[in-house]
Amino acid sequence: MKKEIKEWIIAIAIAVILIVVITKFVGKSYTVRGDSMYPTLKDGERVIVNIAGVKMGHLEKGNVIIFHSQEKDDYVKRIIGTPGDKVEYKKDQLYINGKKVKEPYLDYNEKHKHIHYITSEDWSTKEINNGKAEIPKGKLLVLGDNREVSKDSRSFGLIDKDKVVGKVALRYWPFSQWKANFNPDTKYE
Repeated sequence: MKKEIKEWIIAIAIAVILIVVITKFVGKSYTVRGDSMYPTLKDGERVIVNIAGVKMGHLEKGNVIIFHSQEKDDYVKRIIGTPGDKVEYKKDQLYINGKKVKEPYLDYNEKHKHIHYITSEDWSTKEINNGKAEIPKGKLLVLGDNREVSKDSRSFGLIDKDKVVGKVALRYWPFSQWKANFNPDTKYE
């Protein structure tokens, strides 16, 4: 009987240590709040965020990330521009470094609105980066997939790379919406 109790205590201790290590160094669970990433991510869905990749510096255009926006708030957005990029929107078309970019994650919202859907007014990196055309080192330009309602770099500016918690790696709830890849192939025309 003592042996069984000791084995249970050891098993529980190992499980607790594993949970602490995983949530500190590998991944965290988050609940999506709001509609700024609709339909990619919906209000109330639960995701696992890979924090290990961010600590190793693996952030690319197209990644869906969680970042600290203020002390108490974390946002989920898509990386559109990285250091050195010149980003602009003209007539609802994204251009990065002068090249036209296809954004397939916007198709649903554009097709399913009953009003004329405009994803964004014309703007450029200069307008959100104090007159500088290029995104500086250590900064990212992020936008929500539901541009009509998203509070993103257009309103609060570029974000600090060190504020990124991690990349969304997996949507696990609701289980019927299980998905593991949120990074579409970016198409330059």
